[in-house]
This record gives sequence, C-alpha cells and structure tokens, in this order.
Amino acid sequence: MPRILDGVAIAAAIKQEVAEEASALAARGIRPGLAAVLVGNVAASEIYVRNKVQTCADLGIFSELITPPATVTTEEMLDLVAALNSRDEIDGILIQLPLPAHVDTKALLDAIDPAKDVDGFHPVNAGRLQAGRSALVPCTPAGIIEILKRSNIPIAGQHAVVVGRSDIVGKPVAMLLLNQNATVTICHSKTRNLGEITRQADILVAAIGRPGFITAEMVKPGATIIDVGINRITNRADFDRFFLGDAKREATFTKRGSALVGDVHPKAFELAGAYTPVPGGVGPLTIAMLMANTVRAAKMRRGI
Repeated sequence: MPRILDGVAIAAAIKQEVAEEASALAARGIRPGLAAVLVGNVAASEIYVRNKVQTCADLGIFSELITPPATVTTEEMLDLVAALNSRDEIDGILIQLPLPAHVDTKALLDAIDPAKDVDGFHPVNAGRLQAGRSALVPCTPAGIIEILKRSNIPIAGQHAVVVGRSDIVGKPVAMLLLNQNATVTICHSKTRNLGEITRQADILVAAIGRPGFITAEMVKPGATIIDVGINRITNRADFDRFFLGDAKREATFTKRGSALVGDVHPKAFELAGAYTPVPGGVGPLTIAMLMANTVRAAKMRRGI
C-alpha cells in the first residue's frame, strides 16, 4: 500500500516549533510581526487571510490586517508598502493575491523590502535561492521540502520531475530540490512526450493547475508523488471520472455539491510508494511555512 504523507501532522509540528521560537524571542523582548494586506472583498481570500491572522495569534506572532478598498490605486498601495517597510515592529509583509486588475502586482511585490518578503517572491530572494544562498523562500515550495525531509524521503541523487513552471511553486521548488542534490527536470504545457519524462521520476511534483492531469500511465511505480493542485469540481461527470465508487467522497459531493481533486488523478496514487493527498497534503504547509518565514525574518533582521 502506498504511504500517505500527512501534511496536517507535519504542519502541526512546524507550528509547534515556530511557537517555541516565538516564545524564545519574546523572552528577549522581541515579538515577530506580520502585516497582511487584503484588498477588496474576495470571499476566498478573506477566509485565507483570516486563517493566517488567527494562526499568528495562536503562535505568539503579532499581526496586523490592513484592508484597502478594491478601488485602491497602485500609487496608494506603493505608499502603504513603503510605510510598512519603515516600521520596525513589522518583520513580514504579505500582500494577498490576486489583486484587482488595475493594480500593478509586480510593482508592489518588487517594492517590498526583501528582508520582509515572507512570501519569497521578491527578485532578490529569487536570485539568492537560485544562487544557493540564504533567502526567504516561497511558502509552498518550502513546505514540500519539509514534507520530504520529515517523511524521510531521500532527495539527494533522486530524479525529481516538476510539472509546472510558475514563479510561485514550479521554479522555486525545482531550485530547492536542486540545492538538495536532486537531479531536476522541469516540464510544462509545451513539453513533448511528457509521460515519458514523468515516468522517470523518483519524486514527481505536480503543480500545473489542471484537475487529474497526471494519470497512472505517467507515474513510475514506487515514486513519491507531491500533488500541489487544489481544484474544485462541481460537475457530476468530472466527479465520476475521478471518484466513482468512493463512498466518502460521494457523501461530501452530495452534501456540498463540490469536491476537491489535485493535479494527479486519484488512480495514479495506487502506483506510488508515497504521496500527498488532496486535501490534507501540501496545503496545510503553506500557512505553517509563512509563520516560519515570519519568525525567520524577525531573527535575520536582528542578526540572530
């Protein structure tokens, strides 16, 4: 039977470690601080940011929620970022994405002080990661590495195939795996003979944003599969394609009218040696690593 990599348990362990670090800093008169900026009223974003703020409170991290209206301009947002950069009690700045179309997202992310860039999106941190130097790393890729390490999955010398090349997941996780001495192949929507490449993977990371895209025919038996995708399906035909005969999922779908599926077809997991489920795999690590990055930023800014 494949081994299920429990992201919930791993995230809980990381949060406990972060709480202990925050407590140790508090004993020195330092309280890590996170500013979360949420523009407008997007229900999903509101829930996600609320979870981040609550987690800060649980772990002993100061947080401040800033909620500009959806009509805010790029210039007003740049002024806000500049103000947060100058506040010493703020160690991390998080701008919840996506932003309204009229706001220049790249300009804002570039304006954040790299030392406070707890999302790890700034070009300075991306460059430091590429160079194998100490950096604040994007939360989801950092969480993937934690899952592998804490589950005692070998990385060094393994062939890791990353499907997806986004700046948020694909590229940084490829660099992290390379820095851990894996041999890394990056695939994307223009890759030819994709299945031939994914079947070579000892570690297969699926981050392409397409429900059930990685099928059983694309998986090497015994591989470790890291499924980053979170796709909500509401169509009955799609549900049957992925979960026909799964009584537990059937009950959830009937009750809620939707179900979650990753970028990997559930049947593909049957071939794996180990895999992250959806939900309960990579997802919980994202907030845990945001908290870890905030504490790390607080220590780095003070030379600790």
